[in-house]
Amino acid sequence: MTVVVGWTPDARGHAALVRGAREARVHGEQLLVVNATTGTAAVDDRYAGADDVADVRTLLALLDVEAEVRQPVVRDVPDALLGIADEVGASMLVIGIRHRSPVGKFLLGSTAQRILLDARCPVLAVKAAEER
Repeated sequence: MTVVVGWTPDARGHAALVRGAREARVHGEQLLVVNATTGTAAVDDRYAGADDVADVRTLLALLDVEAEVRQPVVRDVPDALLGIADEVGASMLVIGIRHRSPVGKFLLGSTAQRILLDARCPVLAVKAAEER
């Protein structure tokens, strides 16, 4: 089985990555790290550059976890994560979350909420240490 992590190069993504790596190691599963973007912004700060991906590989080596890293350009990030989780038969999907006001969720939608409600596998939602 595979633990899938929805990763972004920020504190939420780091928290999800560390927890996902721990879950994969403890359960003897593969780890798939997904950093997706819609490609609609000139600069998407949630899409990792080569240095960010190298840092992830270094961190995973320190944690003694081998992983595949995918960086798809997709129409819809939540749908892509859910599709990849289904494709690999994920045992768990790990995502980083942040607090948003009800108005913020209404106006902008909630990626995490869509994933939590629509995933066919268990979802572990992780807060970054600074947001606890």
